[in-house]
Amino acid sequence: MRHIIRRALAVLLAAGSLVVVGGASSPAIALDNGLARTPQMGWNDWNTFFCNINESLIRQTADVMVSSGMAAAGYKYVNIDDCWSTKSRNASGDLVPDPQKFPSGMKALADYIHAKGLKLGIYSSAGTTTCAGYPASLGYEQRDAALWASWGIDYLKYDNCGDHQGRNGQQRYTAMRDALAATGRPIAYSLCNWGQESVWTWGMPVGNSWRTTGDIAANWSSITGILDQQVGLEAYSGPGGWNDPDMLEVGVGSLTATEGRVHFSLWSLLNAPLIAGNDLRSMSAETLSILTNTEVIAVNQDWGGRQGHKISDNGNLEVWRKPMANGSVAVVLLNRGTSTSTLSTTASALGLGSASSYSVRDLWAHTTSTSSGTISASVPGHGAAMYIVTGGGIVPTPSGTIKGAGSGRCLDATGASQANGTQAQIWDCNGQANQQWTPTANGELRIYGTKCLDVYDRGGADGTNVIIWDCNGQSNQQWRFNADGTITAVGAGKCLDVPNNATANGTKLTIWSCNGGANQRWART
Repeated sequence: MRHIIRRALAVLLAAGSLVVVGGASSPAIALDNGLARTPQMGWNDWNTFFCNINESLIRQTADVMVSSGMAAAGYKYVNIDDCWSTKSRNASGDLVPDPQKFPSGMKALADYIHAKGLKLGIYSSAGTTTCAGYPASLGYEQRDAALWASWGIDYLKYDNCGDHQGRNGQQRYTAMRDALAATGRPIAYSLCNWGQESVWTWGMPVGNSWRTTGDIAANWSSITGILDQQVGLEAYSGPGGWNDPDMLEVGVGSLTATEGRVHFSLWSLLNAPLIAGNDLRSMSAETLSILTNTEVIAVNQDWGGRQGHKISDNGNLEVWRKPMANGSVAVVLLNRGTSTSTLSTTASALGLGSASSYSVRDLWAHTTSTSSGTISASVPGHGAAMYIVTGGGIVPTPSGTIKGAGSGRCLDATGASQANGTQAQIWDCNGQANQQWTPTANGELRIYGTKCLDVYDRGGADGTNVIIWDCNGQSNQQWRFNADGTITAVGAGKCLDVPNNATANGTKLTIWSCNGGANQRWART
């Protein structure tokens, strides 16, 4: 399924009004399902197993996702691809899980995945058949969406195979969007139409991500070829909807560890969904270290949501940059050649202001140095260096409010108090200083400049109060924005929660085991 996509970017007629993000126009209206406020993270079986899937594989993969530390690093979705059903629908018209492959059924499998604190994904196609010839969902959108919701499905990858019955992509993918919404269940929606019909120009209000190219393969040529096709698409991406250059091939096929680090670095810089495709059960320690590099993942999951882009191209030597929400800049120095070369850029080229020195954090060596303005590295063939560069007085992305999906009210410091121990609550959104939260590079949620959202007494139990306290850099003041809209208290591994699904002004907030409910989902406004 190789498809050539047009490079000319169409005018955003269907997207409504425009806003300026990172100096470029992008659709102002994202799919309003409360999900993918940062790019999705998870695993999919296709790149390694193709149709050779079964219930044991999915359960074992979920087990390893937790035990390996991948879940703690942000990976949540365990996604089943093609070939999961029987070859025909049942007498009622429903899709049927293959009883040989999934003897316990999908509801039991979803329950198992959810008990691990993870989420289960399923696959279909916006045509009459899937790519492997199984029944698909065109004309069955409402029936299939309702069935998946009844099983507890959390993610849909929706392919583009089969007879389209004369309907264009936007019509077919919008029909499934509406069917998923009608279920009332939050289901992340991944459009897989291979970049056809300039999907990036209409994908934002339809799906949480959209494939921009044909299928990826586990080799250098495929990865760099797909990378080339991302140039110019950065305006069409942001919180709630992401350009998707296809799944990760780290640890798959002939890809070397050096090439895998390039792949992971650039997909993170591009705000791509990070969907691993390797066999987690047998991966090497080196593959795991790539997939769980939390400093690189933080670039991908940065709440500002500005996609990285290429700023320099000198044959095989390229420089890519991504503005971060806290005012720093992520940079990748890419060597596409076969021999070691020195690559350089400058703070000025990265958009940083004038300063006497800059902090340069190496995201793979995990070391910090200073520079007077030149960022340079000796990079091996098919390799890359990745840094966060800070300094020069660049103005950070401003603070904002954080609105609860269930309550429609904002995260608020009670009584506008600045005292240590003041409890966090929900209140009607009003834009006042006690509702203005600034995420930092350290994972803090700052308010009033010097106070941080804090889990009381470094507690980890369900129901522990959430307060504000002087910022101190400890793990109970670190928070992670997740793709499904939840906010994880890093130290406790629990989610910011409105107790008992309450919606009343003044409801005090706690942490609770993550469940993805509307009372645990939030959006920056």
